[in-house]
Amino acid sequence: MSENAYHIPALMAETISGLNIRPGGTYVDVTFGGGGHSRAILSHLGAEGRLLGFDQDMDAWANRLNDNRFTFVHGNFAYLKNFLRYYGVEKVDGIVADLGVSFHHFDAEDRGFSFRFDDAPLDMRMNRNATVDAAKVLNEYDREALANVFYLYGELRQARRIADAVVKAREQEPIRLTSQLLAVLKPFIKASAEKKELAQVFQALRIEVNNEMGVLKRLLEQSVEVLNPGGRLAVITYHSIEDRLVKNFIRSGNVEGKQDKDFYGRVSRPLEAVNNKVIVPGDDEVERNPRSRSAKLRIAERVQ
Repeated sequence: MSENAYHIPALMAETISGLNIRPGGTYVDVTFGGGGHSRAILSHLGAEGRLLGFDQDMDAWANRLNDNRFTFVHGNFAYLKNFLRYYGVEKVDGIVADLGVSFHHFDAEDRGFSFRFDDAPLDMRMNRNATVDAAKVLNEYDREALANVFYLYGELRQARRIADAVVKAREQEPIRLTSQLLAVLKPFIKASAEKKELAQVFQALRIEVNNEMGVLKRLLEQSVEVLNPGGRLAVITYHSIEDRLVKNFIRSGNVEGKQDKDFYGRVSRPLEAVNNKVIVPGDDEVERNPRSRSAKLRIAERVQ
């Protein structure tokens, strides 16, 4: 599968520039996908350089790079440190994470990531071996848990009413297909904002199914442990919840944003922001790749 068919990375040039790649360094692409960022990193590495590309979805295996400097890791980046140790790596010089869902996932009907396919199964698992899918969330979570998912991860004002409707509908029959969920949602979705609000519902379910916030938190915490002094972390987010976690961690060393100050009032943090202002795509990029419009890039450097 071609890189463009699988995924077009957002903010590619800005990300690669921000990593400040050293030819002999060791780098990690924790969201390998179609291999776009990995190819760009390899093009800046010398013979002694090394790159590890992580992806928990075996669909990405088909995109692996035929280069002896590259190692494909079939695994979740929540276990970054353990996998690096398994491959004999203690420290790295850069980490890139593109947290957007690949075009491949949105466009594959059987994966259930998009509301465009009526007969699609409500799956949404990045790792097909995972035991929790979107249907399980919809049919087994209690009313309160469902409302929290829709409110926290979808930022939906009618989260509680939607949860009530889901619980009522599943009492008649299990909700397993996109068409069934769309029928439940119809009374709560404004026609003028249909795509946006449906996307928020599907986003909320996807985040819950894949524990995306928990996994991101673990990545950020481990990045501090595995980055060499001067090493760079580049993270591309696509919604405000992710961006807030990344911003807080860079500013304070924790996702809550609580700043630890020394006796003199100086903030103690393991990372220093490289770009104080978040980087977003320009008009030209958005025109070429409309799905990049919500991308935000933050880059930080491991403090010496």
